[in-house]
Amino acid sequence: MIARRLVSALTSALNEAPAVALLGPRQAGKTTLPLELAKKRPAVYLDLESEAGRAKLSEPELYLEQHADKLVILDEIQRTPQLFRSLRGLIDAGRRRAQGKGRFLMLGSASIDLLKQSSESLAERGAEREQNIRWLSAPS
Repeated sequence: MIARRLVSALTSALNEAPAVALLGPRQAGKTTLPLELAKKRPAVYLDLESEAGRAKLSEPELYLEQHADKLVILDEIQRTPQLFRSLRGLIDAGRRRAQGKGRFLMLGSASIDLLKQSSESLAERGAEREQNIRWLSAPS
């Protein structure tokens, strides 16, 4: 794999925040980079563009809590905007158990709808926005 500029930024963001969003256009490497990182740490990958991936999240809290000790990579997160509410609760619960960093890596398009939905759901209180989610952009 070609060394990518975002590797260190992504790793740092995962070490600082419970959720990281990597947004950008199709074919920019948004999926490739996290899959390479997943080879170095326990991780679960869900492609939310596929029905099988979405089916695993029919009860998101139950499924995601089973993987609380892993990085959960949620690819094409814009397909399931309702998931952001569940993530907020899981992030809060994880903090209470000292599992507050590097839990969720969300990949998707940089649509205004996605940014608005996640900001409202994951950053309910303004001061916590930067604590809940770090934003990174994939190169075009």
